[in-house]
Amino acid sequence: MIKLENIHRDFQVGDQTVHALDDINMQISQGEYLSVMGPSGSGKSTLLNLIGLLDHATSGLYFLNDQNITDMDEQQEALTRNKHIGFVFQAFHLIPRLTAQENIELPLLLAGIEPDIRHDKVKKALHSMNLMDRAHHKPDQLSGGQRQRVAIARATITEPSVLLADEPTGNLDQKSGADVIETLESLNERGITLIVVTHDSHLGKRSTRAIKMVDGRIQSDQQNTR
Repeated sequence: MIKLENIHRDFQVGDQTVHALDDINMQISQGEYLSVMGPSGSGKSTLLNLIGLLDHATSGLYFLNDQNITDMDEQQEALTRNKHIGFVFQAFHLIPRLTAQENIELPLLLAGIEPDIRHDKVKKALHSMNLMDRAHHKPDQLSGGQRQRVAIARATITEPSVLLADEPTGNLDQKSGADVIETLESLNERGITLIVVTHDSHLGKRSTRAIKMVDGRIQSDQQNTR
C-alpha cells in the first residue's frame, strides 16, 4: 500500500546540509498498525509529513496504492490527500470559531458533499466518538480529550485508508490519552492503516509493528507481540 524507495530529505541550514531522512526504504501494508519512535531530530515527523504529502523527498520514490506519487503537482497531491489520508496532530488544529459538529463537517463541505449526506455522516461520527452532547460546543468549551476526538472524527469523516497521528496524546492527561488511543486502535481494527509517531515507549509497544529512527535512518523495524 505504502512503499518508499531510497528516500532522502535534505535541508540546507546555513552552509550545512542536514539529512533529515537518509536512504529510507520501507513498505506498509493495508491495515497495519505502525509506531515510529526515536529521539528528537531523528526524522520521525519528517517521515510522517512526507507520507502525508505535506513535504517532499529530495530524492527517491513514493508509491501509494501502487501509484507513483513522487512527481504529482499540487492539485493532484491535494486530491490524493483528501481521498486517502487523514491527520491527527498533538495540537488538535481545530478552527476556534467553529463548533465540534462544524469542524467535523468541514472536509465534507470542502469536498462538495451534499448537505443531507454531510448531516448523516457527521451525526454518525459524533455518535461513534461519544460527542453527541458536545456537537454545538466550540473547541474552548471542550476538554483536551474531547478536542482530540473531534480532530479524529474530522480526520476520518472522508473514510481515508491511512490515518497519520503525530504525538496524538502529547497534550493529554493519562486517562484522556488512553481513551484517544483506544479510539485510534478501534479505527485500525476496522481496516484503517494507522501510523503513530510517539515518544511514549508504552504507546509504541501497543502497535503491531515498531520502527525506531536515529539520525534520519531506520535503526530497527520489528513486529511487536501484543
